[in-house]
Amino acid sequence: MTEIVLMSDPKVAAVPVHECGERLVDVRRERSLLVDERKWQDSAGAFAHLREGVLDRLLKAQSQLPQGMRLLFVEGYRPPSLQRRYFDEYAAQLRAEQPEWTAEQVRSAASRYVSPPEIAPHSAGAAVDLTLAGDDGRELEMGTRMNATPEESAGACYTQAGNISDEARSHRDILGTALTAAGLVNYPTEWWHWSYGDRYWALQAGAEVAHYGSRELD
Repeated sequence: MTEIVLMSDPKVAAVPVHECGERLVDVRRERSLLVDERKWQDSAGAFAHLREGVLDRLLKAQSQLPQGMRLLFVEGYRPPSLQRRYFDEYAAQLRAEQPEWTAEQVRSAASRYVSPPEIAPHSAGAAVDLTLAGDDGRELEMGTRMNATPEESAGACYTQAGNISDEARSHRDILGTALTAAGLVNYPTEWWHWSYGDRYWALQAGAEVAHYGSRELD
């Protein structure tokens, strides 16, 4: 398996951001995109927002899927305060389970599942958590539930994990092929997390700068 660059790696934070000012748009305006509204959301529907360029690429990826399959959008934009809460809560859980770990070990391990708030792609409106569904909206088998931690899934949440079924592997490959062709990059510890325009994308895609930085929802 190729070495995984974690979100906590200093190389990610070192990528400069040249904010392009592109707006956040509500993905629910696109009727062709399935949106899972059962997930947590605030009254402003922050979860359903993405930078316009990211949404355009999702729609391109969906057009490349085999007949009978659709993207199921689960979460996009995440306010910085919520990102901080998620990170702190997971880090606290890891510290309780591994009291011998140093602060840096906790930070690194936590970043497998929740990005450090200061560089989080979700808070830039650049990242999307999504899966595949059939035309009827039912989620397809992907090997784990979405948002499964490395601990509970025995690492099966990693995109290239070997401990998943052939069916799940096929579905992950289909999802990855379509999204990669549309210009997004995957975070390898989470098969469902894809992004464009953020620091992690820039590092993985060989871009000199990131286009999107952290922001508040207007």
